[in-house]
Amino acid sequence: MVDAVRYLVDNGVKWAALPADYPWWRAVYDFFRRWRAYGYVRELYERLRRGARLRRERKAEPSAGIIDSQSVGASETVGEATRGFDGGKLRDGRKRHVLTDSLGLLLEVSVTPADVHDSKAAPDLMDTFMAAPGRLLKLVWVDSAYQGPALARAFARHGVQVEVVRRPDGQRGFTVLARRWVVERTLSWLSRSRRLNRDHERRPDHHEQMVWWAASIRLTRNLAGDAPRWPEKRADRLSPARA
Repeated sequence: MVDAVRYLVDNGVKWAALPADYPWWRAVYDFFRRWRAYGYVRELYERLRRGARLRRERKAEPSAGIIDSQSVGASETVGEATRGFDGGKLRDGRKRHVLTDSLGLLLEVSVTPADVHDSKAAPDLMDTFMAAPGRLLKLVWVDSAYQGPALARAFARHGVQVEVVRRPDGQRGFTVLARRWVVERTLSWLSRSRRLNRDHERRPDHHEQMVWWAASIRLTRNLAGDAPRWPEKRADRLSPARA
């Protein structure tokens, strides 16, 4: 069942188009819904995340994080009540709001219509993450969109300091911004899962689950040390002629 859901998220197929090697798609979908209802996939990811941080000689819970968002287009299966138009990115669909640690590991995600401003979605994102016991978050880096009294109160309520990372004055075009590049890299990692290239989920909470699944795929591969399978990367498998 786990392999079937991972295949669907990674390859972007429809539920009914799962290969015959896997269980019946309705059974897989039923397990997906039950795992969503009880938060099993998120719990699994958090355990893996803590282990990955300990591997790098970090504390299991981070003290600093980065927040950003990503707008994605929605298909016809997404109802009007849960979609919107992002005028800045010119996307008609939904928006993923993510909180990561300084390593780029996912800490929290929420999904809203694309017309919801980043500063309005961030308080709920922060409240959800900080509601769990044992959180040590003290500093969050954001861009200039994350401002306003409601957002400031939300961060102050949890004792979290906010630091805005701005573009250099007069800078045009692409530039790597300190700290913010980490969360942008995480968003690009998530987009490698084809199910997230476009929003096909009827329910926003199902889309959130797809994000947790995509993050777990990336993290488990990293922990397993999967190397590229190109011949140049596997010298021990090269033939004598090619070596």
